[in-house]
Amino acid sequence: MLVKVLFSVSVTVFLFTTCYLLVKKNIEAKKQIAQRIRNLDEAELAKQQKAELEYKKAKATSLKEIPFVERVVIPFKQWLERTVMSIAPKEIQMHIQKRLTTAGKYPQWTVSMFLIVDLVMAMFGVFLGVDLSGKHEMAPIQRIVAMFLGCLVGGLMPFSILNIITQKRQKAIQKQLPELLDLLCVSVQAGLSFDGAMRKIVERMEGPLIDECRKMLDDIRMGAVRRQALRLMGERCDVQDVALFTTAVIQAERLGTSMATTLNNQAENMRERRRQYIKAEALKAPVKIVFPLIMFIFPALFVVTLLPAILGLSDSMILGK
Repeated sequence: MLVKVLFSVSVTVFLFTTCYLLVKKNIEAKKQIAQRIRNLDEAELAKQQKAELEYKKAKATSLKEIPFVERVVIPFKQWLERTVMSIAPKEIQMHIQKRLTTAGKYPQWTVSMFLIVDLVMAMFGVFLGVDLSGKHEMAPIQRIVAMFLGCLVGGLMPFSILNIITQKRQKAIQKQLPELLDLLCVSVQAGLSFDGAMRKIVERMEGPLIDECRKMLDDIRMGAVRRQALRLMGERCDVQDVALFTTAVIQAERLGTSMATTLNNQAENMRERRRQYIKAEALKAPVKIVFPLIMFIFPALFVVTLLPAILGLSDSMILGK
């Protein structure tokens, strides 16, 4: 009986010890893993805090080293551009972008920059109207009218300058087109393709029309169809003669007609249109010369012809008295 009791007690102690050791081992392992995880988290947190502190120090040091223009002026300009673009209607933005493209100033002049300049000019016109009305002691209604006129003149001035630049560029394109067509016709008749002839001309000439041709070749090189590139070129130039030229080339390509014959006909037509344009400008000369005659030549003639008679009459009147 005693042996059975001792055996059962020893088995119980053995089992209890084994279970205790197994449980203790698992718990200690989990504690060690949890402690390692906590240590890693604390190390990562300390590393992040140290990095943030170093970043703040470096940022504070770099802000002092950054120039005032890059630190204040450029961010303010970007914020102003975003604000103006969000306020301006899409139709006005598209119209301004088209006018800038026709003037050859896009993307050097962006739509946001043009709108900011227009806004500044309008504000300057308002300030000038207020200043003039204050100096002359105008009535309130007159001051409002002066401010409105100043705002209107200042706001329209950038558009007027852009129109002048556009017209000047269009005249240069129209003047250069006959020469380009002659060179294209000769090159194509010599055996070059249209793109090859255009590329040779672009390499050896300069001018606004050549710049548009260069953009057209770049579009073709980037994968655009020639018809689409020519159509975009005509839209950018916004000149009737260029539109006729691009339309003729597109039709020749679609119908499969001879490109040399098409270019020869276009060159003759452009030369004839150029002669008609010069004749029309010559016929306008008598009308345009009227104002210089009235302003400068007639007063000099009156002085030369009438002044001696007036002086002689005055002398005779003095002697008669």
